[in-house]
Amino acid sequence: MSRLKIRPIYRPDKIINYWKNEKFAVICIVIFGLGYNSATVLGPIYQGKLIDSLVRGDELSAVVLLAFTFVALIAAIQLMRYFKRFYIRRFANSTSATMRFMIYNNILHKSIFELDNENIGNLMTRAISDVDLCVEGMRKFTTEVFDTGVLMVAYYIAMLLYDVRITILASLFIPLAMLLAEKLKNIVYRYSIDYRSQSSYIAGITYDSIENAMLYRANGLEGQNRSKYSLELESLQNKAIKANLLENSMEPIYNVIAMLGIILVIYLGGSKVITGGWTVGIFSAYIIMFAAMADKAGKAARLVNSVQKSQISWQRIKPYLTDFQYKDTSYSPDKADTGLSVQNLSFAYPAGNEKIIDNITFEGRPGEIIGITGPIASGKSTLGLSLLGLYPYNGSIRINDKELRDYSEYERSQMIAYMGHKPQLLSDSIYNNITLGNEQDISQVLKDVCFDIDLQTMPDGINTMVGNSGIRLSGGQQARLALARTLFNHNKIIILDDPFAAVDMKTEEQIMENLRSNYKNSLIILISHRITMFKKVDGIVLLYNNQTTDYGTHDELIQSSQLYAEIFNLQTAAGEGLR
Repeated sequence: MSRLKIRPIYRPDKIINYWKNEKFAVICIVIFGLGYNSATVLGPIYQGKLIDSLVRGDELSAVVLLAFTFVALIAAIQLMRYFKRFYIRRFANSTSATMRFMIYNNILHKSIFELDNENIGNLMTRAISDVDLCVEGMRKFTTEVFDTGVLMVAYYIAMLLYDVRITILASLFIPLAMLLAEKLKNIVYRYSIDYRSQSSYIAGITYDSIENAMLYRANGLEGQNRSKYSLELESLQNKAIKANLLENSMEPIYNVIAMLGIILVIYLGGSKVITGGWTVGIFSAYIIMFAAMADKAGKAARLVNSVQKSQISWQRIKPYLTDFQYKDTSYSPDKADTGLSVQNLSFAYPAGNEKIIDNITFEGRPGEIIGITGPIASGKSTLGLSLLGLYPYNGSIRINDKELRDYSEYERSQMIAYMGHKPQLLSDSIYNNITLGNEQDISQVLKDVCFDIDLQTMPDGINTMVGNSGIRLSGGQQARLALARTLFNHNKIIILDDPFAAVDMKTEEQIMENLRSNYKNSLIILISHRITMFKKVDGIVLLYNNQTTDYGTHDELIQSSQLYAEIFNLQTAAGEGLR
């Protein structure tokens, strides 16, 4: 058997394209489905012939031949059933993987603004639960087209050949099941929507509870949070009961309807046996076929509800199924020195009107370290994010005399490295956390962030697992690993947002020396509220809460800015006190 291959498809928001994407599996399903269901009809017929042969007292050889034919038929039916199920499952697995792949690709290409507005719980539900429900509906539909549709037609034709009147009268009960399903469809749809929405909400608050567990504990809010969570779970349970109540109550109703038809068949068919119109074998075969057809009718009715539920999930994931986007990875960063020129830069988040930063101007060259500082909420981190070009901005940010917004996202990623103020580690090895798949020696970058000594205490060295699946690191260790990852590729522009917040001063000084010595081909933008090391930087952008800005060297700002001088003197005094 060939391996499953995950590949992008054209127009993934059209559900028919998923069947087109799996042409081979669908063709096999059609072939084996038709064979299996056509042969299944022969089972009751041969069973009836075998019963009649025994009743007549035919020779042993004739009975044995019929028995072997019946067994061979059953074996052939089961073999075709196996292959049909295999390819249906293959179709389902491949479709599920393809949908998740397309959703993943969509998320990767969302703008930062769109990601900021995403609900993690909703996203997780769509990528996992909704995909599963949607694919399950597709699988059931694909299966039942043959196992129900084809088989019902085959049984009905065979029954008509036995007796037209009985078949028509008995089959009148079957549309009742279909009509019932249609009447209940809208109710099931409404309850299913409520349940899926509540399930997404529960996923969101579960994620929030895990992420902020320490916050709730520190503030004594576990009981309050637990009570709220319990109420939401009760609401989910009630919605689940409503969503499943009708679906689960349908089967007994279907059985009652089918039983009425079977009673009629027994009465009319039994009369024909008594009058000699039918043999016992024919009567037995007819009852078996009618019971099977009635069962399939019930499945067809339930299929309507199953498809209805899957349509809800399809509508939820459909916006995330967009045409595959390929990134141009042919760009190679210019070997020449990369200069940064910021002129009259202003920035406001897309959802707000108020400017976070306004009219900022400065320049930087390779080998320089530019510091950015200011009071809390003055826009330091926002300035760092704006230099990534991920948000729209006003003014000018030019790299090598080309506007930043004119570079593609991939080109910017090759030129600019960024470390946020909250270190992010993968559940992986130290080596993979730093290299991200780019296999190179990491010994030097570990020395640059003073992690080489820490590494000596790690059980497996650079292969030590960290993150959720590994050992727990201190805040300073996490920050330095994140810093090592940012420095690893020696990007032309390196933006560091508060990299030393959890690092002691001695280590901070050593790392600063390493940055100055080993990254002379890079322009480093250092954002920090700790400015004692700013004596060693080449220029400082000082942000005020009133959106005004000062720019200069450490010595210039000490003389010209009362705010800078106060902050520096306070931090210096505090540092001396700790020595």
